[in-house]
Amino acid sequence: MTTVEEERESTDDWADKDGDGGRAAASDDPFDRDVLPVPKGASLALLRSLLSPRRRRVWLATVLLLLQQAAVQAGPLLVAYAIDRAVPALRDGGHGPLIAVGAGYLGCALASGALQYAFIRASARISQDVLLDLRGRIFRHAQALSVDFHERYTSGRLISRATTDVESLRELLTEGLEELLGVALSVVYISATLLYLDWGLGGAAVLSFWPLYLLVRSFQRRSMRVYRKRSTAIAAVIVTFTETMNGIRPVQAFRRERVNDARFGEQNHRHERANGDAILEMARYVISSRLVANAAVAAIVLWGAYRVASGSLALGVLAAAALYLRRLYDPIDRLGMFLNSYQSAAASLEKIAGLLAQSPSVPEPADPRPLPPRPTKAPGREVVFDGVRFAYRTGGEVLPRFDLTLPAGQTVAVVGATGAGKSTLAKLLARFYDPSDGRVLLDGVDLRDLAMPELRRGVVMVTQEAFLFSGTIADNITIGRPDATRAEIEQAAKAIGAHDFIAALPDGYDTDVRKRGGRISAGQRQLVAFARALLADPSVLILDEATSSLDIPGERAVQRAMDTVLRGRTAVVIAHRLSTVETADRVLVMADGRIVEDGPPDRLIAGEGRFAALHQAWRDSLV
Repeated sequence: MTTVEEERESTDDWADKDGDGGRAAASDDPFDRDVLPVPKGASLALLRSLLSPRRRRVWLATVLLLLQQAAVQAGPLLVAYAIDRAVPALRDGGHGPLIAVGAGYLGCALASGALQYAFIRASARISQDVLLDLRGRIFRHAQALSVDFHERYTSGRLISRATTDVESLRELLTEGLEELLGVALSVVYISATLLYLDWGLGGAAVLSFWPLYLLVRSFQRRSMRVYRKRSTAIAAVIVTFTETMNGIRPVQAFRRERVNDARFGEQNHRHERANGDAILEMARYVISSRLVANAAVAAIVLWGAYRVASGSLALGVLAAAALYLRRLYDPIDRLGMFLNSYQSAAASLEKIAGLLAQSPSVPEPADPRPLPPRPTKAPGREVVFDGVRFAYRTGGEVLPRFDLTLPAGQTVAVVGATGAGKSTLAKLLARFYDPSDGRVLLDGVDLRDLAMPELRRGVVMVTQEAFLFSGTIADNITIGRPDATRAEIEQAAKAIGAHDFIAALPDGYDTDVRKRGGRISAGQRQLVAFARALLADPSVLILDEATSSLDIPGERAVQRAMDTVLRGRTAVVIAHRLSTVETADRVLVMADGRIVEDGPPDRLIAGEGRFAALHQAWRDSLV
């Protein structure tokens, strides 16, 4: 439930509120680069896992292509037979051999067309299933990764992995593999046939492949570097575009259009240069391979002609050899196109494999424990921070040894300056992070031992920016309880005080709130978030500065909703506005990751400590 309260773009700001989670990563942090660390063999393992469930269809497609290539490559053999056997027989009045050659050629052409059609259908089905599977894996895995990953790896890069990188694989699977298999089978068939027709011609053709092999290897090494740069460049373009569009209001408010345009132009030109480099590499390969292939064909045909003249080689065999040599070398250009697609896809597959190799820093327990049964109408659950220490990966220790007990049903307000550790405490309680040391207990059960669905049912967070998904008001309220009835939805909204404004909308609870809930005000979005939390009925509720962005009327409406939603459950209220503290049973004042004051609000106000000074400053600001 907690993870749906925000998205990547809003968690960036949320992570920075304490000045602890948003520190700039070190320059050697792999998250600063577009390619995440990839375990050895991860790309091939990913490809195998995608193809393995479809191995029967892969074998069927392979057999179809084998038969199709056999039908195609039979043509020159029939030509040789026609020249050396059918034509002499025709001179003697025998029409049968020539008719047989014609029928055989026609049969091979028909069989080749039918087999190629069947192969294209089979391979297209395989490729579409693989891409469907891969996109689903990326989406599911990205959702399963912990908040710290999303705070460091931009949403633009995730979009690039699921779109442009998957599209590169589509080109390989739908077009490139047919080219590769066709070229490989042509080489095998033609080489074997040439060796069968004449050892000398066949051996010369096979030897001519050595310089072509060296060209292919050189192109493969150079183009791999180019395509890695191209994939990184397009990801940077997407990141810049996504960040700008998500922050369009501050962009326009602070007249940042020119700066963003310059930045986007630089990224766009970098992508253009990477594309140009890829085209140049392809051009060098095609020109070099054609030069070698044409020289080899000319040399072998010339040698064969001398042998025909000397009587050591039949004319039909030379004609067939010439046809085969053209078929042998013509696909080299197609092999370059395949390598073009392959290198692009390999770079993309490497990045996808790196993403899928990331494991959640907050894993599911291997042997989950259930929470102890809670009596009906029981006032929440007890929360204990037992010897907790915590440090973000990109910075120093935020919470030194931290001990805290929150009795069941108690509402605790947490206040303190920016960077004091308030939001870190909330993240640990919601298990967006695990402690570096110590335990966080819910009714005596370590949060790390709870299955994630049970934890999300028991602990819910309402953040400063209540995030609403595109869809209806009712859909957004039922995120925590999708099976809730319309009566239960309306009851929760009435209890929060949101029913009147919802009923006044054009379609009531069926009104589409549009992107991020932009159709309703910030205060109304927050009321919907409270209705969502109330309907989910958690035992522990975390409010992370839930009123700090609201105006006075909106704050008062949300305050009344808070009184309802906090009743009968354990609550942690993180606040900068001290008006939200008045209903708390207990106040914690934090500084440098430690609790420096702890007590009922009335007692702390009457004292001379930090909270008393904060409260007095707040009262003075109201005058």
